[in-house]
Amino acid sequence: MDKIIEVKNLIKKFKDFKAVDDVTFEVEKGDIFAFLGPNGAGKTTTIKMLTTLLKPTAGEILLDNINVIKHPENARKNFGIVFQDQSLDDELTALENMEFHAVLYGVGKNLREKRIEELLNYVELWDRRKSLVKTFSGGMKRRLEIARGLLHHPKILFLDEPTSGLDPQTRNYIWDYIAKLNKKEDITVFFTTHYIEEAEKYSKTIAIMDHGKIIAKESPQKLKEQTKTDSLEAAFLALTGNNIRDEDANGIDQLRNHRKMWRGH
Repeated sequence: MDKIIEVKNLIKKFKDFKAVDDVTFEVEKGDIFAFLGPNGAGKTTTIKMLTTLLKPTAGEILLDNINVIKHPENARKNFGIVFQDQSLDDELTALENMEFHAVLYGVGKNLREKRIEELLNYVELWDRRKSLVKTFSGGMKRRLEIARGLLHHPKILFLDEPTSGLDPQTRNYIWDYIAKLNKKEDITVFFTTHYIEEAEKYSKTIAIMDHGKIIAKESPQKLKEQTKTDSLEAAFLALTGNNIRDEDANGIDQLRNHRKMWRGH
């Protein structure tokens, strides 16, 4: 299988703290890849580096054979991203949010109109295209963000806690869309979640990160077999322990600051 994400000896230090410690892994094209770990494990920092929001201290990242560190602008054309926190403009309509994103990515007008209609129909929001986003439910906003992230035909879709705060019915609805998109668009999905059952049900490959290192990378079934457990949650706890972790507040604050920068591109 072709490798669409290649991470080699990735390191990120914040003063004397090594948030990401010599991480190496690959993601195959077309995979649904779950990136799991306790709070403060280094996931957010790693995703920021993968998506050009943070420069590594050392190491190499290739997205579809493009060096992210040397060619960040080219790398951005190959992926879409849906942040954990909502990043839509509530004072614009769904259509205006999509059009603004298309302009930022240089999608031509004729292609843009066709692509927007196709995606909004796909996420069942075409009839609400002229409605202000502030009138949308949480699930509708998440569907719009996914449609927006796919607008420029990315090869990789990064999803940071895509169903956080949604009710179980809406979470299942969103994941049905993501699974269909994976097949229909032939897109690689890289996601984080604290809902372990989502990773067990939908991912083909799981990487577990703890204390800045990748401690396991296998299919859900193999992780259960290796830990001699009967659920992915039990396997996760067997690998990472039962201690409650502090939230990586510093990393979250930095990510929010970088989002402001991202919107300027």
